[in-house]
Amino acid sequence: MTASISEETVQTIEIQRDILIHATPEIAFSALLEELGPGSVLPDGSPFPMKIEPWPGGRWYRDLGESGGHAYGHLWGFVQVIKSPTLLELTGPMPMSFPALNHVQYRLKAEEGGTRLTLIHRAMGLLPKELRDGMPEGWSHGLSRVKDIAERRAARTM
Repeated sequence: MTASISEETVQTIEIQRDILIHATPEIAFSALLEELGPGSVLPDGSPFPMKIEPWPGGRWYRDLGESGGHAYGHLWGFVQVIKSPTLLELTGPMPMSFPALNHVQYRLKAEEGGTRLTLIHRAMGLLPKELRDGMPEGWSHGLSRVKDIAERRAARTM
């Protein structure tokens, strides 16, 4: 039996972003679920096969399909809180395959001109620098996608 001691240290991150969406909270919340689920795409426009089960305890995961009777994928988290159309909280490993805890909160609030969507992501664990460095851009991309989806839907209802 061998034992080793690691010199790695626990890192923490907190990212906060907000965006004004020219749509109602109901449309913006629906667009958020679309972006977190079947409408998710990478910055280069490639589909990113995500699924979200929008109820307390529901899974949020990357669905890589089946092959030879075996399912493939990656659990990103669970729905911790859902109060449509004002709040969604997710908790779990997110895109991390190493010791880490993540909590993401999406808060939506009606204001003049539409809906303010605020995201707060807090994480702690053995977080590699390259992952920490890429997260702000990734969250900004996701929020832009939610805005685009919601504003297209809102334009169709006018």
